[in-house]
Amino acid sequence: MRRKPVKDWNGKTAMTSLGDWVQKYLNYAQSMFVRKTYKEKRQVFRLFFKEINPAMPVNELKPADVLKYVVKQKEERSGNAANKDRKNLVAAWNWGMKYLNPPLPGPNPCLVERMPEIRHPRYVPPEEDFWKIYAVAEGQNSVMLLTFLHLAARRGEIFRLTWSDVDFGNDRIRLWTRKRQDGTFEYDWLPMTKELRKSLRWWWENRPIKESTHVFLCLDETAFAREYYGKPFVYRQHFMKGLCEKAKVKHFGFHSIRHLTASILYKLGYEVAAIQAILRHKSPGTTERYLRSIGMERVREVLENLPSSSTIQAEVIAFNRMFENDKIEAGK
Repeated sequence: MRRKPVKDWNGKTAMTSLGDWVQKYLNYAQSMFVRKTYKEKRQVFRLFFKEINPAMPVNELKPADVLKYVVKQKEERSGNAANKDRKNLVAAWNWGMKYLNPPLPGPNPCLVERMPEIRHPRYVPPEEDFWKIYAVAEGQNSVMLLTFLHLAARRGEIFRLTWSDVDFGNDRIRLWTRKRQDGTFEYDWLPMTKELRKSLRWWWENRPIKESTHVFLCLDETAFAREYYGKPFVYRQHFMKGLCEKAKVKHFGFHSIRHLTASILYKLGYEVAAIQAILRHKSPGTTERYLRSIGMERVREVLENLPSSSTIQAEVIAFNRMFENDKIEAGK
């Protein structure tokens, strides 16, 4: 570079590199998606560039390169993890084909075969286990648990809940979610049950920090949580584990309560469409996946209704009679 004229020092190549593509996509992802989703995508590309040179021109990336990476992730992590990485790579390349200038070449080289997965069903606690942890919870924690159960809400939806979202006059609650394709916040109004209304009204009157707009706040004054006092929750990582240990039940998390609500409604006989409205799924297929493990019990009930040996009077044919009948039929 020293031998070249200064005017050539800032020259640019006409070819987009993989690193250029990824950096622009991550900038977009950071502005469009929640922090958890952005961090997941960033981690995918950190692993990807351990196997693929980020300086490689985008037109040189081949499906074989992507497949090699995906197979390695399947072997070192799991089939589920490998497929999640594949999904993020496909989405990023599709974005580049649509929005980069010049656009990424097609067809998408990341559309390689999916890896086999071993799916472990999510643990859904028995209803009595929920009420056991509810019994050992106190104050705000009891109200929060009941809110999770009665709204089948996601963790972020409850942590974002403000008092302006609680409409006592019309007995309804507004839940905001960002779990949509473009990352946009959307809200849904859900009915507020009488029991939940009573619990939230009690918390409204007895909350220690009256000026806060959020319904649930960190009220832990220990040294570890002191800096978060009075602020809305973000994770509450050890909260459910502590309650489960105290109640002496198998550990389950906030999202398992959402599954529990769906299972209770299903067992009460409500149709999938009604449960879908409560869970606020865009697709009924998502609701059906929630109910699949519960449906196994329904299949069990159906199978139990099959006729049993005690209800059927079947004639027992001896082997010698069977052979005699065969001879008669052959003679005919």
